[in-house]
Amino acid sequence: MTRESRAPKFWEALTALTIIFLVIIIGLKLNTGLTAPLVAGSFIAGLFGLYLGYGWPDLQTGMIQGIANALPCIMILMLVGLMIGIWIIGGTVPVMIYYGLQILTPQLFLPATFILCCIVSLATGTSWGTIGTMGLALIGIGQGLNIPLPIVAGAIVSGAYFGDKMSPLSDTTNVAPAMAGAELFEHIGSMLYTTIPATIVSIILYTFLGFRGTNGSVSTDTVSFILNTLSSSFNISLLALVPPVLVILMSVRRIPAIPALSTTVIFSMFWAMLSQGVEFSAIVSTSINGFVSNTGVAAVDVLLSRGGLNSMMGIISMVLLATALGGILERTGILTVIINTLLKKVKSAGSLIFSVLVSSYAILLVSGNSMLAIILPGRTFRDAFAERKIEPRVLSRTLEDAGTIGTVLIPWSAAGLYVYGILDVPVLSFAPYAFLNWTVPIFSIIFAYTGFAVFKIKESKRDE
Repeated sequence: MTRESRAPKFWEALTALTIIFLVIIIGLKLNTGLTAPLVAGSFIAGLFGLYLGYGWPDLQTGMIQGIANALPCIMILMLVGLMIGIWIIGGTVPVMIYYGLQILTPQLFLPATFILCCIVSLATGTSWGTIGTMGLALIGIGQGLNIPLPIVAGAIVSGAYFGDKMSPLSDTTNVAPAMAGAELFEHIGSMLYTTIPATIVSIILYTFLGFRGTNGSVSTDTVSFILNTLSSSFNISLLALVPPVLVILMSVRRIPAIPALSTTVIFSMFWAMLSQGVEFSAIVSTSINGFVSNTGVAAVDVLLSRGGLNSMMGIISMVLLATALGGILERTGILTVIINTLLKKVKSAGSLIFSVLVSSYAILLVSGNSMLAIILPGRTFRDAFAERKIEPRVLSRTLEDAGTIGTVLIPWSAAGLYVYGILDVPVLSFAPYAFLNWTVPIFSIIFAYTGFAVFKIKESKRDE
């Protein structure tokens, strides 16, 4: 350090965050993309760090640590890019679309999409895996049924994050109670109070949109034309669904994501050779450059021309920039100062819970990191909940009500960029239709101030 560093004052931290946030928002409004605003935000955060007395080595350490935390995410993005290209040339995605178009109708498609993604994510505990497998097929089916893709993506994301929040196999479902000092299944039971009402509301809204709001309609002749094109271009067989089944089975058995996806990529390459008779060189090329459909049918070519490692490079660069920015903010203590100041303003159980939500969302806005949005408020607010005799499962529930399902609504978060990379729908386009992700924190706030499901520590439990 060039001189002794210090923690920022509240007004300094708030000013820095506000400027960075405004720069990003202005960049989005001007359609510059995320790269330039994130670079500018990192530059501003770095200048603020120098103002606080941090030297370049300190800021660099913060950026490196932030990027290091994102390396698993980056590897997953690369593997998913490879996998999508292979799954298309290997017939997996075309077969999913083929059968989906025959089973699902425009009216029931949205609620069915939401429920299917809820089931898969609950079974696997991974939103990313659900979006990369089931979501990839459903976005294609929705496009074939002429349903607006932002609404389809919203239903996919809502369902995927239902399981990410509720499944005992999910990483955040285990981290949140650990930070709050709650038992795992007590934590899951507590989350039912905010998640079940939000799920019911989401199903109602998706059903309403399906019957009245999407204007999704497609003629029988058009569907038949798409089906005939798919069947003439690929070997349509249920055997093509073996790779996604393999992913789900490995997720259920809690095999880590990177080994599971690596295994799936290798298996899918050989499976494509066996099931579709594709040459190995073509599979390798597609895994890198993506699949290009040349059927001559525009609807099918648009559905299938995607994937490949190269398609993820732009997304990965934005993840690197966003996590570097978050690393500087964490290193300089900006986030901690704001949370501690909020904690001092708390006067009731309702305001305490609301402060946790605000803290988690503030961390998401500036770092895009769901784990940080759970861990930092969890550590900071844990004693405050105990002092007010509120059970830890209320804190752990609140951490997930914001930290887990809010991250995907942030355009520069790894989760938001991942969804954009897989479904090709920008965050700001699908976010209004991710109903579960919006309604859960609304119920959390309502319950906080009414006292419903704000469980108090009993004397017998405190004595233990």
